[in-house]
Amino acid sequence: MIFTAFSDGWLNMGEREVRCALGPAGVVPAPDKREGDGATPLGVWPIRRVLYRPDRGPPPATALPSAPIRELDGWCDAPDDPAYNRLVTLPYPASAERLWREDAVYDRVVILGHNDDPPVPGLGSAIFLHIARADYPPTHGCVALARDDLEALLASAAPGDALAVMLR
Repeated sequence: MIFTAFSDGWLNMGEREVRCALGPAGVVPAPDKREGDGATPLGVWPIRRVLYRPDRGPPPATALPSAPIRELDGWCDAPDDPAYNRLVTLPYPASAERLWREDAVYDRVVILGHNDDPPVPGLGSAIFLHIARADYPPTHGCVALARDDLEALLASAAPGDALAVMLR
């Protein structure tokens, strides 16, 4: 199945559409995506796996590969580092985003196959599907859903599924 996030802030889950948050710079063609530009890349991104905070609930009900987030997990966003756009252990010598956060947005993090095979330095990292904040403010380039909607998506997702980001 392909779940489709549209540029107008709605995501199609098959039988229903739900609100989603995207980057503040809108959507851009994937070749134009740049690290830190605040844009969500257009394209079809394979769903790789799910990470979850084990202290904030049980593992998600999903057929997708999943693993708990550890307190020292991070995601490298330094384009010149060999671990760019990869999971790392903190503290890390290059720039890396902390996955174990105080807010709830990464209580469920879906790793998408954007710029990962292999990563091209500077074309964007940490493009995830995650939990939206209240009132759906923009992400840094990710796609974000209400927790209940994300849980429903995960329950219906299977290996081989993808998230598409498209214009509408």
